[in-house]
Amino acid sequence: MLEPRSIQTIADAKAIIEERGLTHIKVGLFDIDGVMRGKYMSKDKFFSSLDNGFAFCDVVLGWDSNDQLYDNVSYTGWHTGYPDAPVRIIPSSCRSVPFEDNMLLFLAEFSDEAEKLCPRGILQKIIRRASQLGFDATAAFEYEFFMFNETPDSIREKNYRDLTPITPGFFGYSMLRNSVHSELYQQILELAEEMDFPIEGLHTETGPGVLEAALTYDNASDAADKAALFKTFIKIWAQRNGMMATFMAKWSKDLPGQSGHIHISLKDQSGKSVFHEPNNDHNMSDIQRHFLAGQQKLMPEFLSMIAPTVNSYSRMVPGMWAPLDATWGVENRTTALRVIPGSAKSQRLEYRLGSADANPYLALAAALASGLYGVENKLEPHPQVKGNAYEQTHPKDTALPQTLYEAAIRLKHSEAAKEMFGEEFVEHYSASREWEEREFRKHVTDWELQRYFEII
Repeated sequence: MLEPRSIQTIADAKAIIEERGLTHIKVGLFDIDGVMRGKYMSKDKFFSSLDNGFAFCDVVLGWDSNDQLYDNVSYTGWHTGYPDAPVRIIPSSCRSVPFEDNMLLFLAEFSDEAEKLCPRGILQKIIRRASQLGFDATAAFEYEFFMFNETPDSIREKNYRDLTPITPGFFGYSMLRNSVHSELYQQILELAEEMDFPIEGLHTETGPGVLEAALTYDNASDAADKAALFKTFIKIWAQRNGMMATFMAKWSKDLPGQSGHIHISLKDQSGKSVFHEPNNDHNMSDIQRHFLAGQQKLMPEFLSMIAPTVNSYSRMVPGMWAPLDATWGVENRTTALRVIPGSAKSQRLEYRLGSADANPYLALAAALASGLYGVENKLEPHPQVKGNAYEQTHPKDTALPQTLYEAAIRLKHSEAAKEMFGEEFVEHYSASREWEEREFRKHVTDWELQRYFEII
């Protein structure tokens, strides 16, 4: 019997489908916002697509997370007629879907011109750049997510108010909660193993119904695939079990936001860590220091790739465990970048700024590209922050944009972004974030009504 995660080639993919007697196969890809789009495909069509690729309507690069069409992008739109764009299937992405009998899932990505905008394609471009510099990148994602005893219907009936979390109160790292609800935790862990986005640690965080999952590290490409699949299938699993999971950056003003931290390290192509130097302070090599400096310098310019929604910036306020400046420290969780000293195996950087709502491919691309930029240009970081970074004054050039619109404009005019990601992507993505902010400004919030309706 062929195992899905052993599949590497087109021939392997065809063999496992024949072996399972499948008439249809699931194929999915991720859009600009990190939302998985896809369909069932007949066996004959799938085999043809493995050999020759297939076409997918390019509207998925031209609409937002609510399927509303961008009116400010040049790549696609009414002016182009929303044609099909070429897509290739990735045989090595093969996975079983545990709750669909023998069903198999394959990931795909845009090719040709559309690859310049494809989130997975953007990350692959940065990975190739790392390889050209002699580096292999490894990464691991950590996600916080709230879970509720709600359904897609019930949250709408309640107008997203007075929702019922799966557990009450603040109880981080609770052995009580994970023992009382052990079946729930076991199902999550089993799903993660079966679909190959294994979880290294799973625990309650501080807040009602909030969990944190640390995914096992992997090479950068596979780590991003696993993070994107984790976010998608945790939501699917929850809804299939009468619950809902949200990865919003901040769903309640009264509760902490939800992070999406990324751990990154570099190895040379023989597998040796290039971040670890035991004779230096904090075991930090010159390469790691330059990498850190690049991340610090470009964080304000790349922020919209790390914090991609209007809601992302609700998390970035004082006292909410989210950094406000591009700061760094050694084992300091109040800074945006955390140096984690250790052995050659464990020496790494944690990019703590990311929120849970970020597209994993673009968030990792931004974190990795900025670091490589620092290595290429031998940049030096500002002095490290010791103590509470929230209470200190930092250099002006480390200040982060405070709104999505400001962040989009910073990316739009970033020469480093154009160099690393390509002008086509920067133009398209920054326009998509400007659109997102304009859509928000069309609406009147409850806060505005309560504050202004009677008094002003």
